[in-house]
Amino acid sequence: MKYGIIHYNAPGDTLKEFLCYAKDTGFDSVELTISDVWDEEESPGQDQAKQVHDLLEDIGLSVSALAACNDFVVLDSEAVTRQVQRMARVCRLAQILDCNVIRTEGGAPKDEVPPERWSEAIANCLLRCLEFAEPMGMKFAVDNHGVITNEWPVQLEVFAQVDSPLVGANLDTMNYRWFGHSLEKLHEIYQDIAPYVMHTHMKDGFGSREEYKGQALGEGEIDLAWAVQCCQQAGYDGVWCAEYEGSEDTGTGYRKCLEWMKVNC
Repeated sequence: MKYGIIHYNAPGDTLKEFLCYAKDTGFDSVELTISDVWDEEESPGQDQAKQVHDLLEDIGLSVSALAACNDFVVLDSEAVTRQVQRMARVCRLAQILDCNVIRTEGGAPKDEVPPERWSEAIANCLLRCLEFAEPMGMKFAVDNHGVITNEWPVQLEVFAQVDSPLVGANLDTMNYRWFGHSLEKLHEIYQDIAPYVMHTHMKDGFGSREEYKGQALGEGEIDLAWAVQCCQQAGYDGVWCAEYEGSEDTGTGYRKCLEWMKVNC
């Protein structure tokens, strides 16, 4: 198995410092965010992506996923086109990084997109993106993040509407709980989502919303062993990617997470 770390809340003031920390600590791969390889206001991104690719190669790490930071909760045709065109650029940059998984957001709530049309909006954008993603072999892992896709039936509706092996889930093990779902409900959610998992954020903690407190893996209230079991039984063989949001020193926190994953994943 491969063990990864997200470039978020991690040691290192620069990308190179973060990558060196990841390698020295024992991680095999990293999830990068699009801002690591593309300054959207200043450049098309190819040169920067090539530089990042070479840096990764020199250090000896692969990219498990590239976070797109998109917003697919849109219905207006011009807004949809902008999101789709932007995602095409993100996918081309991911190819330079030898990465074929895009971690996508659902998006943010908007007055003009009622809740009953959330899944329709997200699915429509993804269907448009498949036109270029299929020839590229690119996959989209829809994250359970924020207040839309943490309502997991929305994720399931998106998967049903798109109906493509190239569209699945990024399973964040803590976020459903952060949203407010009970610990008991998480068992059902993990089972429902597991067949679609393409990437993971292994994360632990206590509580929901303003009471949420992050912890190292195995030190919170999440039944991580059950989440891992559900994914493995569904055939998941991808990277186990750590995300740490605790109050302890992040270097220590991420080392603890890696130790837990090596024993339990």
